[in-house]
Amino acid sequence: MSAATKQARARRKFMGGLGFHGFGLVASFFFLAPFFWAGLSSLRSGSESQTPPLPPWPTTGISFDSYATLDTFGSGIWQHTFNSLLVSLSTVVLTVIVSLLAGYGFSRYRFPFKNVFFILIIATLMIPFQSILTPLFIILARLGLNNSLVGLILVYVTLQLPFSVFMMRNAFDAVPREIEEAARIDGARDIKLLVRVLLPLVMPGVATVAIFAFLNAWNEFLAALILLSDNDKYTLPVLMTAVRAGRLGAINWGAVQAGVMVMTIPCLAIFLLLQRYYMRGLMAGAVK
Repeated sequence: MSAATKQARARRKFMGGLGFHGFGLVASFFFLAPFFWAGLSSLRSGSESQTPPLPPWPTTGISFDSYATLDTFGSGIWQHTFNSLLVSLSTVVLTVIVSLLAGYGFSRYRFPFKNVFFILIIATLMIPFQSILTPLFIILARLGLNNSLVGLILVYVTLQLPFSVFMMRNAFDAVPREIEEAARIDGARDIKLLVRVLLPLVMPGVATVAIFAFLNAWNEFLAALILLSDNDKYTLPVLMTAVRAGRLGAINWGAVQAGVMVMTIPCLAIFLLLQRYYMRGLMAGAVK
């Protein structure tokens, strides 16, 4: 191979890598730009925050007035953040526990009408959530759980379970049965086998279920608006509607951007914490 040919190949390889990394940088810019925009806009002073965030950066110095203003809406940002965290984390814990047990049962045990039950569970994914809000409202009222965070948590868990059970069953199906049989020979039985042997192997699926459950519960708006009536129990998405509506027609754009940052940070933290498991779990749940 001549030197000219080697140089041409090296040049093409360099240009290909340059184009690939250039495209990645451009895509990253468009992905990160809204976060930087919201973050900078939330740091503008009180007088600037009354105007649309153009330009987004503070021109009179960095200020946390927007966060103080956000705390004046509803029952205060801390109360609504606590409500959202309580609902979201409880939804994650209950969804993971129930889907882990259900996925293990559908994957490893034989019982009458197993496939029929599984298909019925998956079929509920085709039912629009908005169409069952009225029955859910009536059921919670009969149970005395209307206008309570416990009732809202149960609704969120119910909505998450079909997808979560599907993911966990496929995650358990991907684990070789020989591992389970070897553990049983060593004396491990059902719960001990599930927790100590199989759980570490299906952790990517658990992480995927946890991420989806947290994001959906954290960002859900319609059910929280309909099923809750006390201001002290509203979650952050419901609070943000009041912030976006403004007071007497005047919108505080700084408070809006501060609310965006408050709602975004936990989502980023959860995703970054579990992202190394996320793709493996998503692929494991997509195929059997």
